[in-house]
Amino acid sequence: MTSASNTKPVALGPENQSETTPLSGGAPLAAIGQAMTRMRLLIGRRFIGRMALRRMETGLELSDIDAVGVIKRIGSQQEVTVGTIAEQLRIDPSRGSRIVADLVKQGLLERAASQEDGRRSLVRVTDAGRKVLDEIEAIKRETIREATAGWSAEDVEAFGRLYMRFTEGLEAQFDRFEQDETR
Repeated sequence: MTSASNTKPVALGPENQSETTPLSGGAPLAAIGQAMTRMRLLIGRRFIGRMALRRMETGLELSDIDAVGVIKRIGSQQEVTVGTIAEQLRIDPSRGSRIVADLVKQGLLERAASQEDGRRSLVRVTDAGRKVLDEIEAIKRETIREATAGWSAEDVEAFGRLYMRFTEGLEAQFDRFEQDETR
């Protein structure tokens, strides 16, 4: 087995284990925890989003693509308002309103009346907004393809399946955690 940095093999016998090896104590869970920390740092630095924005040269900001992404992700399940976007992004509603207004001006979002309550203003992604999201998704796939270069098709498939399962498990724990916090 090689270390996460691919520098040299990591011996898994007890005599060769230390706090610095990815499999500290021989526990695969420790390696997963270390990989999660590294991934969190990459996500925190918004690597893929920043790279996509640089390549696309649209003048958009990370918060813009986040807002459009929220609508794409949950818009098929529920009506999306500015408040929904602000809640999902965990930002102040006034900031959410400014982001949406800017994206409407740029033609990436549009406002529409709710079919359930005509007094509510909904936010939808326009064709231009979908095009931007498609470009970002293509860049994300390219980045993942480059990160898994040299992997077998079976490894990529297994990783995708297991990573999704792992993420779903974390989401379920998060939901329980949030429910416990509100009690």
